[in-house]
Amino acid sequence: MNIASPDLTKRPPRSPRVRLGGYVILPRMLDRGRALLGGSLGEYHYNCPLDQQFLEFAGLDPEALKAELAQGRSDGQILAWITLQAKHPRTAAEIAAWSAFQEQRGPSDWDAREFYTEEHKRIGPDRADLSSWFDLLDLDDYVSFGGKA
Repeated sequence: MNIASPDLTKRPPRSPRVRLGGYVILPRMLDRGRALLGGSLGEYHYNCPLDQQFLEFAGLDPEALKAELAQGRSDGQILAWITLQAKHPRTAAEIAAWSAFQEQRGPSDWDAREFYTEEHKRIGPDRADLSSWFDLLDLDDYVSFGGKA
């Protein structure tokens, strides 16, 4: 089946802040999964640690999700599949709380803080407004495609 896949060598995936069914991270993961299947993933990764935050919360297998994407399913169809397949069904309030936490989450251990600090210096050393992983990812996407930090 021919699936519509974004070309992530020409533009970034959706921001991790974009929500689908209340979930942050999910639309970005879907973009990267479709790009992987379409051969246009570029420097991005599917089932990366960010994706694993979502997969663990919902209780989903990344390969099963990728198989659904390979069927050409839309975002809405994928969300319906998630609702049926999630090992950890969540209420709207639980999803909202988890998403709010993810939006503000920063590095939580020494190795992560060191990596975050190095990436911050590389991408936007003069940017004092970065505090979360989402801030760093959004800026990295912007800079990677020609924007100025």
